[in-house]
Amino acid sequence: MRGSRVFIAIALAASAALTGCSTIGDAGANLMVNAYTSKSDGAYKLPAIPVNKVSRKYRRQIVNYSTNEKPGTIIVDTKAKHLYFVLDGGRAVRYGIGVGREGFTWSGTARVAYKREWPTWTPPAAMIKRQPELAKYRGGMEPGLNNPLGARALYLYNKGGDTGYRLHGSPEWWSIGNNVSSGCIRLINQDVIDLYNRAQPGAKVIVM
Repeated sequence: MRGSRVFIAIALAASAALTGCSTIGDAGANLMVNAYTSKSDGAYKLPAIPVNKVSRKYRRQIVNYSTNEKPGTIIVDTKAKHLYFVLDGGRAVRYGIGVGREGFTWSGTARVAYKREWPTWTPPAAMIKRQPELAKYRGGMEPGLNNPLGARALYLYNKGGDTGYRLHGSPEWWSIGNNVSSGCIRLINQDVIDLYNRAQPGAKVIVM
């Protein structure tokens, strides 16, 4: 019996190592404790996030989540500032997010049309009109650690075509949990990489 317990413990440790981060169980949630370390990603090195300054409720974790939507669906709760990636078995990966500030919020259903690593950011004409200093990026801002779209972007389309909204990373980790954007849903860079690796083109996205 003891040998069986030892084998199970070793198997569990190996499984955690394969996922790239360990978890701490907490009232039905698994908080991913090594999710925000510094990491190299392509030509860039993401800085570590000071997790002690990020509210526990906005850190990436696996939670119990009841929904009729199929696994792979993305559900954005703008009021709670949470994004859920639906898993099997009544569970979901939950991420903290930043959402649209007053006058820029939206809701509806869309799909992930395509995804990009280290995307170029091109401010829309309406944004340039509000902030003329952004005109220099009319042709696009090069990817990088200071790019507003961060390390990854998922582009949302609906029946009318491009919604203009994105699920994207952000270098401004301190903005998570706040109403800060022009309508896009922003995540910590380490979190958007995780979401990018899970979400497939065509995935349903529900914003409420």
